[in-house]
Amino acid sequence: MIITRSPLRISLGGGGTDLPSYYENHSGFLIAAAIDKYVYITLHRTFVQELILKYSRLERVKSVDEVEHPIIREALKMLGVTNPYLEITSMADIPAGTGLGSSGSFTTALLKALHAWQMNLVHPAQLAEQACDIEINRLGEPIGKQDQYIAAYGGITCFKFMPDGRVEAWPLKILEETLYNLEDNLLLFFTGYSRTAASILKEQKTKTLAVDKSMVDNLHFVKDLGRQSQRALESGDLKEFARLMDIHWQRKKERSGGMSNMQINEWYDHAMANGALGGKLIGAGGGGFLMFYAEEKTKLRHAMREKGLTEVRFRFDFEGTKIVIQG
Repeated sequence: MIITRSPLRISLGGGGTDLPSYYENHSGFLIAAAIDKYVYITLHRTFVQELILKYSRLERVKSVDEVEHPIIREALKMLGVTNPYLEITSMADIPAGTGLGSSGSFTTALLKALHAWQMNLVHPAQLAEQACDIEINRLGEPIGKQDQYIAAYGGITCFKFMPDGRVEAWPLKILEETLYNLEDNLLLFFTGYSRTAASILKEQKTKTLAVDKSMVDNLHFVKDLGRQSQRALESGDLKEFARLMDIHWQRKKERSGGMSNMQINEWYDHAMANGALGGKLIGAGGGGFLMFYAEEKTKLRHAMREKGLTEVRFRFDFEGTKIVIQG
């Protein structure tokens, strides 16, 4: 029996510059934080000559080629798994399609479990790159590399995405007091909207590849905001970080008409009028979680509860994708 877990994530600055359509020409930069909400994979050997896969569906197949779940199929192929005596089950603390990077977390957790089953040691960078290869190259998803890398590494981490495909990663140099204040003052509220990021990210990819000036300029601006956010966090200026979050959200909405809607805008404005100093929608847009930085947390919680939004409390995760049980 092997159980692995991989953290979900929040973006703290520079999101969107991790797509190949952008970084292959301009290099990308962002800061992401892993949180203590997880995707879990359970893997164990069975006595029946078939693959049993349990996720939102149940699959029982005789060979890897018959597997319908695209990520599971490609992960098994990547690691050369041909033995069909396996059962793989996935569970998650937060539903998919809510902007917290669950697909990247699922892929890294699955790969970690398969490596453990084969008794391979795997570095976070290798784990993340394999996950990216599956989702971006093999499956052609119009996504970036942020989710896979922050899931694999954990912590609050800066990433630079190089034109040649290399990724540089280093921990944000944040003081302990600033870290605790950031953790205490960031609040997540579920909008009730689940969505797939593909359509919004596909629009971004198409416009970036076409060298659409407004899209490319927007991403340049967001990358610079990421650098400014890094300086604000490392100097302990959390109010400046919150201000930058708000600027980022206003610019992010310009990328796509599907990024927000009237209801999300209303909730955002209500939060800003009731204790929030800055915020944004986490993920590609269109739904998921609103995140705010607030020093008047009680006031904000009451205001958002009045609007019917559910808060999900969290802490940062500094372990990344890991084996929970192996035996």
